[in-house]
Amino acid sequence: MHEMSIALAVIGQVEEAAERAGDVTAVRSVRLEVGELAGVVPDSLSFCFELACAGTLLEGAELLADPVPGRARCAPCAHEWAVGMPPSLTCPRCGGAAGDLLSGRELRITAVHWEDGATPAAPTREPIAEER
Repeated sequence: MHEMSIALAVIGQVEEAAERAGDVTAVRSVRLEVGELAGVVPDSLSFCFELACAGTLLEGAELLADPVPGRARCAPCAHEWAVGMPPSLTCPRCGGAAGDLLSGRELRITAVHWEDGATPAAPTREPIAEER
């Protein structure tokens, strides 16, 4: 179950960001972009995240997953389409092979809301993790 390793990596990155920020007392929520082609089962990730947060600064934090649909662009005709699941990488317009997979592989932290000594639920404004 690679969702547990993903959950642990997310927790580690959030803890590092909280440490850099200083006086963080609790993490309330973590928002992720999860591409439909990333091979992640959202319910399994939520379950693993909840288990892995026990005893950490993130205990009780909510995991919010924003799905990102897979999209491709045909190199020969420049048509773009939703690839769906299972992915269809053949252009529905001309039958050519997809030249570019534009989205759908994302797995990144986009926001964290935490409490610190000064301000409750202060959100971060920049991603703290890059695409896997």
